[in-house]
Amino acid sequence: MKFTLDARDDINLIRGYSQGEVRIGEHVQHAPCIVAAERLILDWSAHDVAALTPADLAPVFELQPDVVLLGTGAKQTFPPGEVRQAFAARNVGLEVMDLGAACRTYNILVQEERRVAAVLFVR
Repeated sequence: MKFTLDARDDINLIRGYSQGEVRIGEHVQHAPCIVAAERLILDWSAHDVAALTPADLAPVFELQPDVVLLGTGAKQTFPPGEVRQAFAARNVGLEVMDLGAACRTYNILVQEERRVAAVLFVR
């Protein structure tokens, strides 16, 4: 498991991750989740990147991020075209990467006070 030093305690930072687990502050999450600076969505209904639909992303879009980091587990897996189109239609950037890269990038961007959300699939 990799860890990062918390530079701020007023925002959600990802403290560590491994295959099947992500640590957000004091929370340990074993299922897909959505992380933003001031909000955690731990009971998200989506379970598979390949099966994502635009409707699954309603909680993400409600956060009004400028960019969304889609962490797809151990390897980078692109979501269906209709999902990518939903981001483009809302002028929201979508970056697809493996879980580790998404966690590290999220921490950097959120500490820069960017409007970022991380959608994390831990398996």
